[in-house]
Amino acid sequence: MSQIRSEVLAANATYAASFGEKAKLAMPPARRFAVLTCMDARLDPAKFAGLAEGDAHVIRNAGGRASDDAIRSLVISYKLLGTREWFVVHHTDCGMETFTDDIMRALLASSLETAALEPAGWRDVGKGPGSAEGHYIDWLTIRDQAESVLADVRRIRSHPLVPGAIPIYGYIYDVKSGRLVEVPAATAAGAAQG
Repeated sequence: MSQIRSEVLAANATYAASFGEKAKLAMPPARRFAVLTCMDARLDPAKFAGLAEGDAHVIRNAGGRASDDAIRSLVISYKLLGTREWFVVHHTDCGMETFTDDIMRALLASSLETAALEPAGWRDVGKGPGSAEGHYIDWLTIRDQAESVLADVRRIRSHPLVPGAIPIYGYIYDVKSGRLVEVPAATAAGAAQG
């Protein structure tokens, strides 16, 4: 067994031993909101949003982008589990700003091993074979954080399965200070309608 796996299982045993009242948490989130954010390990939505288990839905992906799957999760969150407000939270120093679709596609075509980030950019250090399948994926990279938050809020707001009554807020989490910084144009675009 790997060291990481052993550590995870030991931590889980400790957690499960004192699980207690958490077994009674309801399926719908108690505070009735959802957060779409990045998978970056430096972001802890429970801490930056003051969450306890059972409080809110947290949907994470690379960049915190409004992908089809993220929207699917948000729609389920509302339609079946009653969330009433949504937050889109991107962050500073995001890895999604360090490459383009073409760079990712070229790296994957070269090999499937982990690439290296060097001063000149990403470089594939693996041995092939790679795969051309990366050419069929929109990697949803980011050039400008505020613009990507705005684009994602607009995409969610305009989706035909998203009710106009749900306010959608746009923020950027600052990885150097821990602060949520509002993107006013995004929050305005996500304002509840009607």
